[in-house]
Amino acid sequence: MKINFKYFYFLFFVFIANSSFLFSQYNTEFINYSQTGRSISLNVDYEAGSNAIKNDMVNKLIWGGYINNEMKDASEAKLRENNNFGITLNYGLTAFVKGSAKYDFLIGFKNHEVLNASFNSDFYRLMFYGNKRFLGQTANLSQISVNTLRFQEVKFGAIIHHVDSIAKIGISVSFLKGEQLFFLKTGKDASLYTSPDASMIQLNSNFNLALSDTNNRNLFGFNGIGANADIFFETPYKSKIGKKSVLVVNANNIGFIHWRKNSVQYSSDSIITFQGYKIDNILDLQDSTLNKINQDTILQNIVNGRKENFNVNIPTNLVIINKTYFNDLRFVLNTGFRYIFNANYRPYFFIEPEYKVNKFNFSLHTGYGGYSRLNVGLAVTYTNKNFFFRLGSNSLQGFVAPKSAYGQGVFFSIAKKFK
Repeated sequence: MKINFKYFYFLFFVFIANSSFLFSQYNTEFINYSQTGRSISLNVDYEAGSNAIKNDMVNKLIWGGYINNEMKDASEAKLRENNNFGITLNYGLTAFVKGSAKYDFLIGFKNHEVLNASFNSDFYRLMFYGNKRFLGQTANLSQISVNTLRFQEVKFGAIIHHVDSIAKIGISVSFLKGEQLFFLKTGKDASLYTSPDASMIQLNSNFNLALSDTNNRNLFGFNGIGANADIFFETPYKSKIGKKSVLVVNANNIGFIHWRKNSVQYSSDSIITFQGYKIDNILDLQDSTLNKINQDTILQNIVNGRKENFNVNIPTNLVIINKTYFNDLRFVLNTGFRYIFNANYRPYFFIEPEYKVNKFNFSLHTGYGGYSRLNVGLAVTYTNKNFFFRLGSNSLQGFVAPKSAYGQGVFFSIAKKFK
């Protein structure tokens, strides 16, 4: 099969255009309830990281700007056989309103934006250096995964705050509106061969691609419908260490989105040959006709494209925290585990000592895993009978040393308490 090379260029770089709109800490309302009680709150969670791409380059990918060779070379030197990359942004309003002496109701509105990817070193080099490095060679493009997702939710739930007098159980269900989806996954045979003189490129196009309606991309776009659930459990227990201990388990975003009939799925499992150009760097192509290409038409011409309904599981966040209180309960040692399913996320383990001074709580966070490597952060919490305020980061290293560190993040909550 012989087709114009611009189709290949579009096919492998379309995900960049689809993910440009994107950017927790734990993305949960229930964990804060112990300090806020009945209240209305504004919550923002943002994090970004990679175990291969340095933070200064991540900032350019997110916010835009020129990525120089120094940035690319620094990240290339740290590439592993399997690498990951992730960005999440969640923000919304939550209210816990009075139910009875033993439980309160939860109402919430939230926007979610997610990007996560898994890639190998050949894919990185092809994306940022072009195919000039692969003259006479085959670039391995197998087992690549790119997933971007934007959706909104309306949440209803309740928390029982006096189970056996001391434990808490929370549960909520949400209606989801799917706005945008881009999903790409390559198979084990995906590859790209470039001839020694760059006169021919051969693509083994072993991939699956799914897109939401490309003509309806805005906040009011209603391209999918779904549901999810959150489950929360907190209980004190007897321990030989400290004055007391508390176990917290929270799983949220357990659900899916059903993408409607204008969504499109593409698949291809064939060898495609591109000839007629001398192409020694696909990143240097200058062709004004590229701006006129309709992506749906091109993809349907070169692969098996079909409009249909389909379901996609959303990233599910699991957090387990053990709190151990010492002395006069001013010092707390938090140890925990976090994992995000359906998100190319690696198991994350952390330790977080916390100390209370009057109405302020100060905490230090250290963790390893997730999207990045080692994470270090700080947080401060202020609470009185009327207000709750929290500001912090579990990944400060990316802001302090962006040229050498991986990962960054910030979280913010402010709540007005009710009686």
